[in-house]
Amino acid sequence: MQLVEEVEPVVSVRSMCAALSFPRSSYYRLRKPPSARPRQPRPSPPRALDADERQQVLGVLNSERFADLPPAEVFQTLLGSGTYLCSVRTMYRVLADNRQVRERRNQLRHPVYAKPELVATGPNQVWSWDVTKLRTTQKWHYYYYLYVLLDIFSRYVVGWLLAHQESSELAEQLLRDSYDKQAVEPGQVTAHSDRGSIFKAKTLQQLLVDLGIEPSFSRPRVSNDNPFSESNFKTLKYHHQFPERFTAFDQAKDSCRKLFPWYNWEHHHSGIAMLTPGQVHYGHADEVLAERQRVLDVAYAAHPERFVHGVPKVPSLPEAVWINPPEDRTQTLLEAH
Repeated sequence: MQLVEEVEPVVSVRSMCAALSFPRSSYYRLRKPPSARPRQPRPSPPRALDADERQQVLGVLNSERFADLPPAEVFQTLLGSGTYLCSVRTMYRVLADNRQVRERRNQLRHPVYAKPELVATGPNQVWSWDVTKLRTTQKWHYYYYLYVLLDIFSRYVVGWLLAHQESSELAEQLLRDSYDKQAVEPGQVTAHSDRGSIFKAKTLQQLLVDLGIEPSFSRPRVSNDNPFSESNFKTLKYHHQFPERFTAFDQAKDSCRKLFPWYNWEHHHSGIAMLTPGQVHYGHADEVLAERQRVLDVAYAAHPERFVHGVPKVPSLPEAVWINPPEDRTQTLLEAH
């Protein structure tokens, strides 16, 4: 602005603005001092509807007869019955002035799902279960379906089932068999799952009530709410003896029969002090950890110079396992005990 004003006697404003790539209209607008008078409201044209007429139009649009119809539909309906209130565009103006240019019907609101918070301080307190697909080479059966029921404290697979399809009846069979095998008492276990249709089935929910099992569900589209089942599936599928695709149902079943005993009794799990799930589930953890510590003590006594950090200690078994731990873990742990 200052440069254009300084050279204005010599160079035209048009040339300077073009050289500076500055709009000439902006130069004149900025150069003109702002008006001291407040901007006056735009006068209403004589053909505009008055306040009573606008209220009448709004009342018709919001009536029970026309509340679900667009203004164009309302206009034609009124016109067919011999009534003219205003143009379609004016109807939109009236709705816009009242902030009603939107979907005016009551719409479905997604419910707010509570975050599941579960704690287990011992085996058979919280079970997590899910279904995963196993790929096949067959054109008529793209997948087999593996049902797995897992104890989150010990990571022990308390039950599994392989089938050609997903169904609530198969899930009921797996739950009932595992319940009897583990000798669970009513009110002892919480069964946590996602919101799949087989887990939300009415017959399965009734079975949970009959057995005294408390149901728990993940939030929709939140895989972190069921981490133990997801981790278990990854461990199984990444095993070197687990094929990427199965050629037959019997082959898939034989693989599961081999891998689940390995997972329960040979696989050392990092989340449970490198113990096997079976050792934790059936109460052998303290005995195994004590024996490991004895071996380390002997090794340290023989060559203490090799242990630069002092006497080695075996990791301890976690006191509690959580699904979505709350902020105050201590209080929740005391309540669980």
